[in-house]
Amino acid sequence: MTEPSGRRERKKAATRQKIADTALRLFLERGYEAVGIRDVAAEADVAVTTVFAHFAAKEALVFARDQDFEQRLTRAVTDRPPHEPLIPALHREVRALVRHCTAEDSAPVRRMIEGSPALREYEESMSLRHAQALAEALAADPRLSRSATACRATARFAIDAYALACRADDPGATVDEVFRMITAAWEATAP
Repeated sequence: MTEPSGRRERKKAATRQKIADTALRLFLERGYEAVGIRDVAAEADVAVTTVFAHFAAKEALVFARDQDFEQRLTRAVTDRPPHEPLIPALHREVRALVRHCTAEDSAPVRRMIEGSPALREYEESMSLRHAQALAEALAADPRLSRSATACRATARFAIDAYALACRADDPGATVDEVFRMITAAWEATAP
């Protein structure tokens, strides 16, 4: 995650992190459905309005690193060296993100998400937004020269590779398998 530069930004980031950590702890202790925003605010010692200043919805508390995730994916495209091909850079970043979601301490959170229709729906809407942002980064890169359709499909497949791997018995093999398909499709769309 990008480090905030000024004192005020650091304080806001610390408050946001405190709220997210408190919410996640409460959700895991009591169950997602049993905890309300007021409970989170009281436990974090902030006003309810402060919670909503940092998080648009209760579901967003579970996905506090959502923006960081999206930025990492788009930076895999935009910040790669001029000589580096796109698909290996994207593959490497998705693999790194999967390592985080499959870490041992992530299992209770994944179970909570899978057990909540509201969280699964929110996660799907995030995935669509991430795919859109990634597609826009792909389309904007003049080195790639692919159609909008190829960019949107590649972005969606990359996001799906992450989602499938986070639920797979062998996450690394899953990412690799999906990226073999992505590579073939990307090469087939070359002008």
